[in-house]
Amino acid sequence: MSSRPESATTAADSPARSARPALIWTALALVYLLWGSTYLGIRVAVESLPPLTSAAMRFAAAAVVLALVLRLRRGPGALRVPARRLGSAALVGVLLLAGGNGLVVLAESGPAGSAVPSGVAALLVATVPLLVVVLRTAGGDRPRAWTFAGVALGFVGLVLLVLPRDGVDGVPLVGALIVVAGAVSWSVGSFLSGRIRMPADPFVATVYEMVAGAVALAVVAAARGELADFSPAEVTTRSWVALVYLMVAGSLVAFTAYVWLLAHAPLSLVSTYAYVNPAVAVALGALLVAEPVTAQVLLGGAVIVAGVAVVVSTERPRRTAPAAVDGTARETAER
Repeated sequence: MSSRPESATTAADSPARSARPALIWTALALVYLLWGSTYLGIRVAVESLPPLTSAAMRFAAAAVVLALVLRLRRGPGALRVPARRLGSAALVGVLLLAGGNGLVVLAESGPAGSAVPSGVAALLVATVPLLVVVLRTAGGDRPRAWTFAGVALGFVGLVLLVLPRDGVDGVPLVGALIVVAGAVSWSVGSFLSGRIRMPADPFVATVYEMVAGAVALAVVAAARGELADFSPAEVTTRSWVALVYLMVAGSLVAFTAYVWLLAHAPLSLVSTYAYVNPAVAVALGALLVAEPVTAQVLLGGAVIVAGVAVVVSTERPRRTAPAAVDGTARETAER
């Protein structure tokens, strides 16, 4: 794709220009469907794989593949970054992937009756943009009034989603709190990534984030006894396929599509993933593994998504602030 302004293009550029809307919507479809489907992928993977071990394997493998691609395309120095920026990427990776993703995996892998359905997990994680606004406010930013209205609406939806109603248990409370803790960790990592010195190239940053996240997940998995009890022979084909899907679809394909979108599509359009992904996750969970979709889930989820939509549409990130975009959205590819 040409990086020249549209006014500077020639007749020779017209085929690429006419193809661009199709490419944008193809990339958006990949982000919508693949990121939304990773919650179901996690649920299937942890059916017979140890939860944190599976997450560590996923990110380690994705990091190796991405590092090899970068080295082959850009040469031996492709992954060189100053030590301070390497440390920043490692910190963000631990917060996003070990804290954020790892806690979601744990919540979805709980025993029968206490595991959080994949669709509900996606709805709870959808509060991340709301939590980032809270962190920005605490850090001295002054978001618009409508942004605060969206945050308030989103948190009302969160309460509606998890509270028991009419004597019927709602979402498993402990599991829901674990997911919310993961969302908080993810939000802190996102907030910090826009305010500390990170590797300039988002692909390189992602390699180190995934390596740090994988190491942290492996350490915690070992402390929990997961590695001692792990027997690859006991893992079902279904779980292995889900893990490979998470590595390829969630950590490589969707991420690449998202980075391309940042350079070729309005950020207000790209940011719509934040409220499309939960809808995709709920639908896939219901259709493929018969997860219950109750009126409470629909109501609470709809209110959360509405709150996120208000925040995203009100903030309208600008192209001139790529660091902030990287911090609040880029790492969502690792779900």
